[in-house]
Amino acid sequence: MTVQRISSGGPYEDVIGYSRAVIAGPNAYVSGCTAVVDGAVHHDGDPYQQAITAFGVALDAIAQAGFGPEHVVRTRMYVTHTRDMDEVGRAHKELFDAVRPAATMVVVAKLIDPLMLVEVEVDAYREDAG
Repeated sequence: MTVQRISSGGPYEDVIGYSRAVIAGPNAYVSGCTAVVDGAVHHDGDPYQQAITAFGVALDAIAQAGFGPEHVVRTRMYVTHTRDMDEVGRAHKELFDAVRPAATMVVVAKLIDPLMLVEVEVDAYREDAG
């Protein structure tokens, strides 16, 4: 089995020592993604747009290895406020309604940056990969 590590070039990858995504045979595992783009949190105060952006970061990472949204089998969503659950869920439904991955949403005390309202993880499987 081959293992491919994908970097987004984000500063935390080198500081903490992780990859944005790891492709292991037919499986893709994406680290936590937020609405940080070019070093700044985007969509201040908007959980829906932050979720769309965070999932976009995750999907961009797996696309580098030939995976698409249709290959997503599991998602995890971490939100900092229960009031944001519906908006994050709406973003998830728009992106994955046709796929219907296993999904978890958890309310957490906080994320690394107080402007971050949501962090997501994505796992994908592609039978013909690897």
